[in-house]
Amino acid sequence: MEKFTTHTGVGVPLRRSNVDTDQIIPAVYLKRITRTGFEDALFAAWRNDPEFILNQDAYRAGSVLVAGPDFGTGSSREHAVWALKDYGFRVVLAPKFADIFRGNAGKQGLVAGVISQEDCEQLWKVLENDPGTEVTVCLETKTVSAGPVTCSFQIDDYVRWTLMEGLDDIALTLREEDAIAEYEAKRPSFKPKTLPAKHLPKEEVTPARPAALPAPSIR
Repeated sequence: MEKFTTHTGVGVPLRRSNVDTDQIIPAVYLKRITRTGFEDALFAAWRNDPEFILNQDAYRAGSVLVAGPDFGTGSSREHAVWALKDYGFRVVLAPKFADIFRGNAGKQGLVAGVISQEDCEQLWKVLENDPGTEVTVCLETKTVSAGPVTCSFQIDDYVRWTLMEGLDDIALTLREEDAIAEYEAKRPSFKPKTLPAKHLPKEEVTPARPAALPAPSIR
C-alpha cells in the first residue's frame, strides 16, 4: 500500500447526504472477478446525468471528494472503496461516515476524514465558486486547505499510522515474519500443522492395532 502523508488534488463538492454503497457502486458491478478497473462503476447511475458533478470538465480529474453526512452507509463492500480509488480519489471528507465504510477505506489506503458540517459547507462553497480549486490534505497535521479555508479533520490514530506507513493487513503481518517463523519452529509436533497438507512432508501412518492381531468379530 502506498504511503500517504500529504496529497494535493482537485476538490469535488458532492452535495448529497446518505450516499450508500449501492449508489457508490451498483451491485451489478460486484460480479466482476478482478480488483481493479472499477472507475466506470463509480456513481454509475448518477453519471448518466450530464449535470452530475463528475461530468463537468473542472471536476473530472478530482482526487479529493467532499461529501455530505452519512457517506458509505448500506451493505459492506470493498468494491465501493476500489471504485473511488480506481477513479483517482485519494481522500473522502464528510461530516460522518458509516463505520464499515470507514474501516474498509483505511485498509485499502483511502483517507476517510471526518470534518464538521460547518467546514463541509465552507469547502463546498469554495469548490463551487471556483471549480478546479485544489485541496491539500495533510495526514501528519490532520488539516485540510482549499483557497482561503483551512480546517482540521478527525481520523482514528491507528488508521492514520497505517496510512502514513503504507501498511495494509498483509504488510502488518509480515512485519512479524521472524517471530512467526520462530513460533512455528518451536511448535510441538503433536499439535495441528499450520500449513496445508500438500506442503507437508509425507509421514508414515502406524496402525493403532498391531497387524498380527486379528480384528475382533462382531456376533
